[in-house]
Amino acid sequence: MNPLTDQPTDPRQLAIQDFVYDLPPGRIAPEPLPDRAASRLLVNRGGVIEDRIFRDLPGELPAGALLVFNDTKVVRARLLAHRPTGGAVELFCLEPVAPHRALEPALAQMGACTWRCLVGNGRRWKEGPVAVEFIAPDGQPATLWATRQARESGGTALINFRWAPGALTFAEVLQGAGRLPLPPYLGRPDTDADAVRYQTVYAAHEGAVAAPTAGLHFTPELLAELQAQGFETAHVTLHVGAGTFQPVKATRMAEHPMHTEPLLVTAALLRQLLAHRPRPVIAVGTTSLRTLESLYWLGAALATGEAAGPALAVGQWQPYENAADVSVEAALGALLRHLEASGTNTLQASTRLLIGPGYRFRLVQGLITNFHQPESTLLLLVAALLGPGWRAVYDHALAHGYRFLSYGDSSLLLPGQDRI
Repeated sequence: MNPLTDQPTDPRQLAIQDFVYDLPPGRIAPEPLPDRAASRLLVNRGGVIEDRIFRDLPGELPAGALLVFNDTKVVRARLLAHRPTGGAVELFCLEPVAPHRALEPALAQMGACTWRCLVGNGRRWKEGPVAVEFIAPDGQPATLWATRQARESGGTALINFRWAPGALTFAEVLQGAGRLPLPPYLGRPDTDADAVRYQTVYAAHEGAVAAPTAGLHFTPELLAELQAQGFETAHVTLHVGAGTFQPVKATRMAEHPMHTEPLLVTAALLRQLLAHRPRPVIAVGTTSLRTLESLYWLGAALATGEAAGPALAVGQWQPYENAADVSVEAALGALLRHLEASGTNTLQASTRLLIGPGYRFRLVQGLITNFHQPESTLLLLVAALLGPGWRAVYDHALAHGYRFLSYGDSSLLLPGQDRI
C-alpha cells in the first residue's frame, strides 16, 4: 500500500469499485456543440481547479509545452446488412484477420477479406450471406456480401466479406456501406453532422472505430494560435479499438484483460521528443498518453535486450514487472537505432498497456482529456496522473454543470511535481 493514498502501488491489486462516481444520464452529452472550441475547460493545476473555455487553452498551458495529438481517423465500421428474407443483422468490424492482420493493407484489400466482427441480431442468421447495397465512390451501385465463417465467444464471429465491383478497396466499401460507430452510450443512430464532428480536424490515418475525443475540441484557428504562441505540436497514431468501451467486470484489475491497439510513430517524432527534453510534454487524449508511455517501454525492452522477436509490443502489466530503470533518453535512442537497423522511418508496434494508480510516468507531464465513465480503465489512467485528487476534479465537474463523455467538455490536468 501507498501510505499517502491507501491505494495499492500495483494496479493489479486495485478494486474497480473504488473508482465509482454517480453519473446521471442527463449529464452525458448526446450531441456535440456547434463550435468545437466553445466547450468548457476544467483546469487542474497541482490540485487548484479553475473553469475556462477550451479556446482559452493557449493561456493555460505550461511554457514551452509540446502537445502530442493522435491523428487516427475513424472508419465507418458499423454495417447494417439484411438477410434474403429482409431481417437485419448488424456487423461491427473490430480487426482484420485475413489476408492481412495489419490495418493499412487490410483496408487497401480488394475483392474479399475476413474480419473479426461483433454480431448483433444474429440469432436468426442461420447460414448463407447477408448483404448491404451501397453507392461506390464513382456513383455506381455496389454490393457487399458477408458470410459467417466461425462463431466466437463474447458475441464476435469471423466474417468473410466479398464485394462487387471487386476493384474497390475495403476502405472504400466501408465508406459507402458503413455507418459511423458512435459510442453505444449515446443511444442514437449517427447523423450527417456526426460524420464531421466525430472526427478531429487533423485526422489523417484510417483505422479507429472510436474517436480520440480529447481532440474533438480543436479547430484550425486554435491550432494556428498555438503555433503562433510558440507551442510545439507533434502527432502519433494509435488506432482506437472497440475495447475502449469495454467495461471492467472483474473485481480486481488483475483479472481484467486489456485490449490491444496498434500504434505508429515516426523517427522524426522520436527525435523531436529527445530534443524537447526536459520541457513538458502534454498528451492530447488518453490514447496519445498511452502511445507516448508505451514508447518508453518499447525502447526500454530494446535497450535491455528483453524485446523478443520482430513484433514489438507492450504487455498489459509490463511496467509493474520490469525492474530495469532505463532513462527516457536511452529508451528513445534504442527505438531510433532499431528503426535505423530495420531500414524504416516508421515504428509499428502494439500496446496493451494499462495505466493505473501506482504507475510512474516517464514521458508525459500533463493531459488534455474529456470526462470518463465510472469504473473504466480511462478513469484509472486519470487517477494514476492525479492521485486521489481525481475525485475533486470529477466532483467539481458534476457540481458545475460540465458535460461528460465523448461529446462532452474537456479538462487540462497538470499534476504537481510530486505526481510525476
